Amino acid sequence: VQLQASGGGLVQAGGSLRLSCAASGRTFSSSAMGWFRQAPGKERELVAQINWSGGFTYYTDSVKGRFTISRDNAKNTVYLQMNSLKPEDTAVYYCAASRYSITGPSIGRYDYWGQGTLVTVSS
Repeated sequence: VQLQASGGGLVQAGGSLRLSCAASGRTFSSSAMGWFRQAPGKERELVAQINWSGGFTYYTDSVKGRFTISRDNAKNTVYLQMNSLKPEDTAVYYCAASRYSITGPSIGRYDYWGQGTLVTVSS
């Protein structure tokens, strides 16, 4: 699976962005997908994940109620809608694919990674 993330940019606090991750490969529709982020000097963290069908989602506490993960298996694409952005959301955002169709929220369960897209939220 090859992944291409896009949609990052500079936005003011309170604004919104929508990230997209286009996947190639036959296994996308059977893979759990995740969005991770890594801020300077910090470890990469899981932001949100979605199972193969879209029926189960997970969000880290800091983004609950503000971010929404979704997927379109017909388009081999996963999205992250980010609303009410805060300066602490500033990071490089990565999409990732798991070999599992549903998985727990663990970075170790993800096998394929996109190149990252930078999100900068100004105060």
